[in-house]
Amino acid sequence: MSSTTPPASLRIRPIEARDDAAIAAIIRTVMPEFGATGCGFAISDPEVDWMHRAYAEPRSAYFVVERDHGDGRWVVEGGGGVAPLVGGDEGTCELRKMYFLPSVRGLGAGAAMMAHCLDAARSFGFTHCYLETLTGMDAAMRLYERSGFRRIDHAMGATGHGGCNTFYLRELHDS
Repeated sequence: MSSTTPPASLRIRPIEARDDAAIAAIIRTVMPEFGATGCGFAISDPEVDWMHRAYAEPRSAYFVVERDHGDGRWVVEGGGGVAPLVGGDEGTCELRKMYFLPSVRGLGAGAAMMAHCLDAARSFGFTHCYLETLTGMDAAMRLYERSGFRRIDHAMGATGHGGCNTFYLRELHDS
């Protein structure tokens, strides 16, 4: 994996079936913070309730970030994944459903999750990674730009997320 690692109080691992309810709750908590509710946003995707199964598909991966609560309990407080870009070319994946509760924001979880996702995308043979976001998700956009994504002026593929208005693309290299 990448040299970007989260602090000791956080860990990233592949999603398991037992994480589905926690991830669905996180997505349904975070997206409304940014006005991303209703049709045209990922919050309405049917897979939100069964992320483990959705990302068990070929060339797909979803990871959760857990935070140590200091009493031996590790609690899922965010996640992110990659999958082939629906309606896109074979070499392009999409960074999907990367959301974190406020409790893990600013702790390096985003950069570490991004590294995990991009490493997975490379391992699946993708040459480009695409993502869609929304005006107002400023911290997320700063992370994307620090991670090598460049803003593009149009949507790609057929994600069904017509509510998103900001688009990014990143070339994936071996490094």
